[in-house]
Amino acid sequence: MERSSTTTDAALVGSLGDTISIRRWFAAYAVMVVAAAVPMATLIARQGWSWDGWVHQTARTFAATSPAVKLLGFGLYLSICCTFCPLPTGWVVAGVATREAAVTGELWTTVLAVAAVGAAASTIANLNDYHLFTWMLRSRRIAKVRTSRIYRVAARWFSRAPFTILVVFNVIPIPVDVIRMLATTCRYPRVPFAAANFIGRFLRYGVIAFVTFWWNLGEIAVFILLALAVVLGAGRALLPAARKLLARPQEQQA
Repeated sequence: MERSSTTTDAALVGSLGDTISIRRWFAAYAVMVVAAAVPMATLIARQGWSWDGWVHQTARTFAATSPAVKLLGFGLYLSICCTFCPLPTGWVVAGVATREAAVTGELWTTVLAVAAVGAAASTIANLNDYHLFTWMLRSRRIAKVRTSRIYRVAARWFSRAPFTILVVFNVIPIPVDVIRMLATTCRYPRVPFAAANFIGRFLRYGVIAFVTFWWNLGEIAVFILLALAVVLGAGRALLPAARKLLARPQEQQA
């Protein structure tokens, strides 16, 4: 049995080859960033905003820019929010969806614009994760995680409904890094991965935009979502430390 298990594990680790070009993806991502940044910088320059205003009154100056500048800046920000750059997203979604931001001035067009741009940008960020995780898995040392019992259980659970699981975990406001890692480790194809991420984030951002605009929450929604992100981030950072502290008494008793 041990020999059979070892053979299976070796086969799994040895079958991790893929045809994904990491360089090609990030070259395309760089082109997308430039394609958004250049028009945004051009529009800002044409409107004549002073550098002093951007430095000392960033929020107010940004709020006074055109809807195109707001949406381009919004998209650029969300496109870098991933596992390797864990910046909060909810607060900026609410900020762009406020009536003061005046992206469109109407409820449903604002919801659709914010949800669509935000979902597209977050999907790009999540594809950055997908490609970085793929690159990491090319290391046989890291790839051995696929031979663990925990991974096998998680992979079986994920394989039952991968698309639905990805959609759900992109809708609910909790970190989904583990699910993205699992999808990449299971070699889930990029097209359905991107589609599930887009649908989930579209629904999530659409709800945030609707609630913010409909109830005219303004900066209240921004502060609440930013505070929530800080609390979740702090809890996420402190959890490993708490586990170590709890484990010490057990180690001492042993």
